[in-house]
Amino acid sequence: MVTQKEVKDLEKSSVKLTVTVDREEAQKKYDQLLKKYAKTAHIKGFRKGKVPPPVLEQKYGEGIKQEAAIEIIDESLKEVFEDIDKKPLPYAQPRLDDEENTELELGQDFTYSVIYDVFPEIEVGEYKGLEIEVPEVKLSKKDDERELKNIQEQNSMVVEKAEGSVVEKDDIITIDYVELDEQDQEVENSSRSDFVFTVGSGYNVFKIDDDVLGMKKGEEKIIEKEFPEDFEHQEYAGKKIRLKVTVKTIKQKDIPALDDELAQDVSEKYKTLDDLKKDLRRLMEENLENKLREIKIEHLFDKIIEGSKIELPESMIDAELENSWQRFISQAQIGEEQVLQILEMQGKSKEDMQAEWRPSAERSLRFQLLVEKIGELEEIEVSDEEALEELKKQAEQAGRDFEELKEQYEKNNLMDYVKNDVKNGKLFDFLLEQSKIKKGEKLDYLDFVQNNS
Repeated sequence: MVTQKEVKDLEKSSVKLTVTVDREEAQKKYDQLLKKYAKTAHIKGFRKGKVPPPVLEQKYGEGIKQEAAIEIIDESLKEVFEDIDKKPLPYAQPRLDDEENTELELGQDFTYSVIYDVFPEIEVGEYKGLEIEVPEVKLSKKDDERELKNIQEQNSMVVEKAEGSVVEKDDIITIDYVELDEQDQEVENSSRSDFVFTVGSGYNVFKIDDDVLGMKKGEEKIIEKEFPEDFEHQEYAGKKIRLKVTVKTIKQKDIPALDDELAQDVSEKYKTLDDLKKDLRRLMEENLENKLREIKIEHLFDKIIEGSKIELPESMIDAELENSWQRFISQAQIGEEQVLQILEMQGKSKEDMQAEWRPSAERSLRFQLLVEKIGELEEIEVSDEEALEELKKQAEQAGRDFEELKEQYEKNNLMDYVKNDVKNGKLFDFLLEQSKIKKGEKLDYLDFVQNNS
C-alpha cells in the first residue's frame, strides 16, 4: 500500500510523517466503498441494491472519497508505524497536517502528512565527579527532649479543672459567644455555642486568648475588640466589636511523668524509659539520614539536568500535569466539581493551577528520563533475589508477614515496581559515590526536617 514515507524532525520532540499511498491502492479502496454503498443506498427511481455506480458517484462521490481517504490513512499508518523507529507516544494522537488540502484524487497517488510527539532524544550531561553542597545537621540533646515531650503530649489526658479554677494559658475551654450592637442587643446570626479552643493557640476568629484569662466556669464577660486594618479576617478588619462570652467548661492536659510506666504505655516492646529514648534517637537518626540522602540526590540531579539536553514533548508535559491534577483531587477528598468551585471563588481555574505546577512537572519528567537513561548507560541490573530482599525489608518495617506480602505483590503484578525501586536505589548509590560532597550551612535538626518535609 505505502510506496513512500518520510519522517522530518520538528521542535519539542515532535515529527512530521509524510506518507504516499499507491494510486491503485487508493482507487481500490474507493471502489470497495462505492460497491458497498451501491448495495445499500436508497435513491428515488432505483430499487435498493440496483443503483448504478455513476448515479451513486454523482450524488455521494465526494463523501465516499472522504471516507476512503480516512480508511486509507488509518490502514497505512498502522503499516508505517510497524516499520519506523519514531513511533507516537501512547498519549500523543497523530493529527493531520494541512487537513483542508488532504483530498483523495482518483487516478493519482494519495499523499498526506501527520504530526505527532515522539519519545525525546536525551543528551546526558556530565554525571560523575560533580560537587554538591549539603547542609551540616547534627542531633542534639534538645531534639531528644522535644521528642520525649511530644510523647508526653500524645499520651496526656484532658481533665476538667477543679471547681473555682480560672482560665490559664494552655487550658482547653468551651465557650458560648455572641456579638452585641451599640444598644447591647444581640446581632442576628452572630452567635456560636460550644466553641472549643486552646487558650494561647490563637485558633479563634476574634483572637480573645488574653481576654478570657482569669475567667471562671459559668462567668459571663463582655469583651471589646478593635481590629487593625490588616487583620487576617477581612470581615472584621478595621472594625470594633463587642462580644459577650460565657465560659462553660475549663479543662487542662494531665501530662504523664517521664518514667518506665510511660514507656510501657507507648509500646510493650519498651521495658524502661531508656529503651524508649534509644529508639526515639534511632528513629531520628534514620530520618535524618534519609532526608540528607534525598537532598543529595536532588542537588545532584539539579546539576545533571542543567548539563543535559531534553526537549520535552507537549503531550508528555500535559499527561504529567493531568496526573498532578488527579492527585490534587484525591488529596482534597472531595469531588472535582467542588474543587473547581472552590478554585473559582479564589479567582483560579484548573488551567491556572497547572500553569503553576508546570516548572515542577518539567523537572520531574527530566529527572525520570535521566534516571532511566543513566541506568541504561551504567547497565544497572536487579536480580529477583535482590527484589525479594527489598520486599523482606518492607515487610519487616510494616510488621507484615513476608510470604503474605510476596503473594500479594505477585498476584497484582507489582514485583516490577519493587525491582525498579531497587534499581534506582543502586543508581543513586553509584552516583553519590562518584560525587564530591561539600559541607554547607549548619542547621538544627528540627529546622532541617520541617523545611524538607
